[in-house]
Amino acid sequence: MEINNETILVMDFGGQYTQLIARRVRECNVFCEIKPYTISAEEIAKRGYKGIIFTGGPNSAYDDNGPKCDPKLFELKIPVLGICYGAQLMAQTLGGRVEGDNENKEYGKTEVEFNTSSLMFHSAQKNNIVWMSHTDRIEEIPHGFKVTAISKDCPVAAMEDVTRNFFAVQFHPEVQHTVEGTLYLKNFLYNACGCKADWKMDSFVEETIEYLREKIGNKKVLCALSGGVDSSVAAVLVHRAVGKQLTCIFVDHGLLRKDEGDNVEKVFREQFDMNLIRVNAQERFLSKLAGVSDPERKRKIIGEEFIRVFEEESKKLGKIEFLCQGTIYPDVVESGAGQSAVIKSHHNVGGLPEDVGFEGIIEPLRDLFKDEVRKVGTELKIPDFLVWRQPFPGPGLAIRIMGDITEEKLDILKDADAIMREEFANAGLDKTVNQYFAVMTGIKSVGVMGDGRTYDNTIALRAVTTGDFMTADWARVPYDVLEKISNRIINEVRCVNRVVYDITSKPPATIEWE
Repeated sequence: MEINNETILVMDFGGQYTQLIARRVRECNVFCEIKPYTISAEEIAKRGYKGIIFTGGPNSAYDDNGPKCDPKLFELKIPVLGICYGAQLMAQTLGGRVEGDNENKEYGKTEVEFNTSSLMFHSAQKNNIVWMSHTDRIEEIPHGFKVTAISKDCPVAAMEDVTRNFFAVQFHPEVQHTVEGTLYLKNFLYNACGCKADWKMDSFVEETIEYLREKIGNKKVLCALSGGVDSSVAAVLVHRAVGKQLTCIFVDHGLLRKDEGDNVEKVFREQFDMNLIRVNAQERFLSKLAGVSDPERKRKIIGEEFIRVFEEESKKLGKIEFLCQGTIYPDVVESGAGQSAVIKSHHNVGGLPEDVGFEGIIEPLRDLFKDEVRKVGTELKIPDFLVWRQPFPGPGLAIRIMGDITEEKLDILKDADAIMREEFANAGLDKTVNQYFAVMTGIKSVGVMGDGRTYDNTIALRAVTTGDFMTADWARVPYDVLEKISNRIINEVRCVNRVVYDITSKPPATIEWE
């Protein structure tokens, strides 16, 4: 789709919070997109951005080998906000001076004194807590700037040149630890850039459906439906646009949660009246996974087999011009579209076989973050159990079973996980805990049930709270809820005699066990 005429450019210099900055901007109802720092001033002018935000990054602005922006962008009369490394780069590029300072480096929560007459800090508190993460600092500000915030160890915690609409903050306004960070961003977006805050999900839905109608015309579309949030929302958007021209193939690999396959089929057949082909392929996947314990091998086997099954079924349908995918913005950025290091390759981004024969790819959610996708799903009246579905890995329960996978282990884990989800919902925790699930640990231990000795499986429960899934804290679930889940699993699920609760945060652990 064409660029929104109120779009902010988030220029990526390799910072760990790049995606978080973009999310915060969109939470202010302003559309933005992430581009690498190598984007030229000419391209920036051509695309008509309302403002530019420089992200943080791990380099030093005075290092000749560090990432630099096109200096001509400062001549475009577009408001610019530099954050952390972005602030230092602005200072260095415009004639200031940045130096390393190992003695007075700042990390974590820091008290800062603000000049509240500044445009950036209008209506803010004079003293407040921000999140700092820097060793270098601005020693000399460029001509035309004035200092607008200081901390104990940072003489230039913020600076601005209101004549040219240039602003810089040494701290990170995008993270939750910066108490009034959203206010500072809003001041930049609304007051400096003049954005109207009209980026809303209802208008996105209407515009996207119209765009899809025009693009697809009277041609046919095929969608690989997993039942997850992304593919479900993408399928419903396309169905709203072209109806029965869409066919969905739901490959049920048998690694979904209890009753999940049946629920997905019911929603899309009955509520949305879609053309849906369900392929029950559990035996096929389990035979391929037999004896495989390594989690990466599990992932590869499942991914490759999924594509093979999908190809086989799609060939039975004759000529279909378009393939619909549930690609979302983090998939694109994490697969290397931005400057940050490639975190992981996604099957939705450039992973299609060359001979699939489709005329084009339809990716209606490509510009959205996960929370925005959920809002679209609600707007489309997709049931809550799909829209607010727990984050679930593509390989499914295969990576929540430690060691090799058997049908017996799958059945045990499905039953234990269903009990945990049911009791979380009963306790009202399903809306406050961000992710929770059961794990088949692969550990057996001695127990006593009745008057007899047992030697059975250990189930681990995992629950975390998080704002962005980059870091997570283990959830402080009430003891009575954990007790009820444990008692039910022991009494209702065969071959389990021990239940444990994972109290490890991320980092050092990951959220999933594999």
